Amino acid sequence: MAEEGILALDVINGAPLAVVVRDYPEYPKGACVLVLQRDRNGVPIHVVWGMPKGHNSPAVLITTYRPDTTRWNDDFLGRKP
Repeated sequence: MAEEGILALDVINGAPLAVVVRDYPEYPKGACVLVLQRDRNGVPIHVVWGMPKGHNSPAVLITTYRPDTTRWNDDFLGRKP
């Protein structure tokens, strides 16, 4: 996160406005979801939130990164062909 300039506060503050990119309800370690969020400057970030297997809270941060513009569509919601 730090090497990409993503702050934990950006991830937490952006969660309420997150848009689901991909849902993984059957992931072996517990359900997780890839979402599109924005940092404090409005720059897109992808965040993976997960739930421990057998629980429905708390959500835990798995990873976050800045989506690569060469690999993602302009809206960052789907991969380029």
